[in-house]
Amino acid sequence: MIETARQTWRVAEPIHGMIYFSPEAQAAYKDLGLSYHAGYFASRSAAFGVVPAKVVIATFYNFNPVLVRESIQAAWSTTDPAAMLATRYAAVDQTMRRVLGDAVDSPEMARVATLLRKAAESIADDVTGRPLFAAHAALPWPTQPHVVLWHAQTLLREHRGDAHIAALLLAGLSGIEALITHAASGAIDAETLRKTRRWSEAEWQQGIDALRERDWLTSDAEPTFTPSGEARRAEIERRTDENSTAAYVHLGEEACAEVQALVKPYSRALAEELMPWVLARRS
Repeated sequence: MIETARQTWRVAEPIHGMIYFSPEAQAAYKDLGLSYHAGYFASRSAAFGVVPAKVVIATFYNFNPVLVRESIQAAWSTTDPAAMLATRYAAVDQTMRRVLGDAVDSPEMARVATLLRKAAESIADDVTGRPLFAAHAALPWPTQPHVVLWHAQTLLREHRGDAHIAALLLAGLSGIEALITHAASGAIDAETLRKTRRWSEAEWQQGIDALRERDWLTSDAEPTFTPSGEARRAEIERRTDENSTAAYVHLGEEACAEVQALVKPYSRALAEELMPWVLARRS
């Protein structure tokens, strides 16, 4: 069931991820007086309410803490969590309607939203050690099926994300080291990760040097995994998968297959419009 769970999450992930690249969302956050990063951190952490920046730093793990602190302080001096949540959901509605058109009102949309809501609600009380999931699970459910689908996938994504952070911590990786090992896996290029998380070249090199000393990375100019590093990164992914399957087990194999079939055209359309590099990595 682990592979089914991972694949179901992966197929549906663009449903959630699109909000970070939605022009509707970015324009709405700008209207609130926020920069891109302030909008990102505030919208995703608004379910916490106004909390100290260190709480957001703790739960966003691989971003430079300076960036998180500056963004959160700017956001909550300009707007408030209720406005951010309302703006985020409105942007979800607008973006999905623009990209998916009449499909948002289709029976297929209603069906897959019902299935993923069932999955998400089955783990609603599995909040220990999962702060971002717990905060989002406490929010009221939206009513429109396409927004229900987005919210359900958001819960499943944050549930998995919290498990991934736990696995990274158990492996002894700092936030920047987690990014460097992600780059070494070949999933995404190092410069994209470094720049978007706002780490300096010097900090990145220090992270590489530390990982080399601990036999995670080779001494190549473009570092790759040592056999030990590759095994340890695989163990992180295994632990993440193992701690993220409960919702899909609750659905069962047949319903997971149905979810994948129903959600795939929506995920593809959103990825093609907003995140084409996702499809390129999967081809």
